[in-house]
Amino acid sequence: MPSFYAILKANITSILTGTTGILTGTTELLEEFEHTTRIFPEDTDETVTFTACAIANAWSAWTEVVDNNGVTFSSKFALKEGHISALVVETTSVAGKYYMSEIAYGDAKAIISRYRLYTGSVPKQESRLHGITIPVGEKVYYRSKASQGGINATLHFRYHYHNA
Repeated sequence: MPSFYAILKANITSILTGTTGILTGTTELLEEFEHTTRIFPEDTDETVTFTACAIANAWSAWTEVVDNNGVTFSSKFALKEGHISALVVETTSVAGKYYMSEIAYGDAKAIISRYRLYTGSVPKQESRLHGITIPVGEKVYYRSKASQGGINATLHFRYHYHNA
């Protein structure tokens, strides 16, 4: 029979390094604070536009996030899971209105994050996102609504991979 100290040492080691242990959790937390940030879309001549429903204060249909060249945001998670770190609104088509969006992944539209902004004179607004992980191979969607129907927001995402 192992000694009390051998059992204690084994339990402490398990707590610190096991699959749900403190060190495993610490590594995941550190990854959230220290990682390579990527941008979508990836070049200065590329844009992503979210369009609100044509009816004021009603949600648009869920739409896959795609840039102006037809590249999907989902393609960035085809081989690696990851997180959206931030969404930066660069321009809006109409000033002085309220605008909301939800970002989700998968067929069930699991909500990653929600944000709201005022389309005033501020040229750029950033929303830091701390939503759930986007699993490998899932499509990324958005839907939007605004206090005036049909307005647009041009934006970009900052994102990072896990175990990159």
